[in-house]
Amino acid sequence: MVAMAKRVKTFHIQFTDPSKTFYCGGEKVSGRVSVEVNEVTRVSAVKLLALGSAKVEYAKGKQRCRQAAEYLRHEEVLLLDEQPADSDGSVVLRPGNKYEYMFGFELPQQGQLVSSYKGKFGYVQYYVKAMMERPQQPTMECKKAFEVEEPLDVNTPDLLSPTGGSKEKKVTCMFIPDGQVSLNAKIDRRGFCEGEDICINAKFENTCSRIVVPKAAIIAKHTYQANGRTKVCRQKLSAVRGNHIISGMCDAWQGKTIRVPKIKPSMLGCNIIRVEYALTIYIHIPGSEKLILELPLVIGTAGLGSRSNSVSSQDGSVSSASQSWVSLRMPSSPPSYCDISRDCRLDQPLTPLLDDFDGDDSPIFMNPPPTFQFPSPPAYTEAEEVNGNARMLPVC
Repeated sequence: MVAMAKRVKTFHIQFTDPSKTFYCGGEKVSGRVSVEVNEVTRVSAVKLLALGSAKVEYAKGKQRCRQAAEYLRHEEVLLLDEQPADSDGSVVLRPGNKYEYMFGFELPQQGQLVSSYKGKFGYVQYYVKAMMERPQQPTMECKKAFEVEEPLDVNTPDLLSPTGGSKEKKVTCMFIPDGQVSLNAKIDRRGFCEGEDICINAKFENTCSRIVVPKAAIIAKHTYQANGRTKVCRQKLSAVRGNHIISGMCDAWQGKTIRVPKIKPSMLGCNIIRVEYALTIYIHIPGSEKLILELPLVIGTAGLGSRSNSVSSQDGSVSSASQSWVSLRMPSSPPSYCDISRDCRLDQPLTPLLDDFDGDDSPIFMNPPPTFQFPSPPAYTEAEEVNGNARMLPVC
């Protein structure tokens, strides 16, 4: 609704289905432009403009970088049904009546549009604008936005195939070699939808003298292009962490999960704005740069296609992990004391180990090493032969 001059009471746009949250390529957008007046008003024409465009704008020093791309443009002149018009096409609107100008148009087919988007340095926006022209009066305008979401199917062979990688880093202290850290990680596919769990299988090794911590995070990467320049913004969406790894030890993740939060699908079809996602698996090393492995992700449209839910996907990844990542299993406890039921762990971490420089993450704590008091081995007996007779001697 737009505030009007005293001659025009109301002038606004309403879609046929107000509850519809978004449109897809090839669908019809329809509605009406409603007009009410307080006194007799002559209207030369009511025109409709539907526009969809992407715009980028940011400052680079003293220079303002701007770029725009158009994806939708539709123009038409709206007519009143059963309303007589003069020879010049104008109509007379009278008080007490409600006039409705109907409109409708089809969006371009799928693949020709990009999804609606609003970011820090750019946006993709779709709207319809009505313009009412009156003789010797300024043109009145009203505008109403609508959302577009291009379906992105992640049920393709490329996105359903596993992906992984490995990284290692040599650590130094005052230019003196101090061992190295390494990681090897794998996920069962690259395509996911919001609410699904990503199952991570990974192995971490630490041969340096420092205590390191393995972590994983889902990262959003927003890329803006304008005037031949590129601006990139990165955002951490969700994260998980593992246990600290002391010097000379290793750790393994077997099906550790991180959930995809409620986010927009990947936007890959726009010329000046791109939204990409990645699973970043890294090791925090005190006093040194992180060791980072980045696995690209594609976030698809929720509810598109017939893929099993995240629970079954998780079960499948765990079973595959048991087959392809057997080498990551840690050695079992010595058999001599495997039945000991005493729990020597502390209920709460007490000793602060080091500060975590990852910003939002909480500090790392290490439990003091517990003192295990294993029971003595069970008593056994030995046989001693005296004068040809065997005699059993207790041994403590």
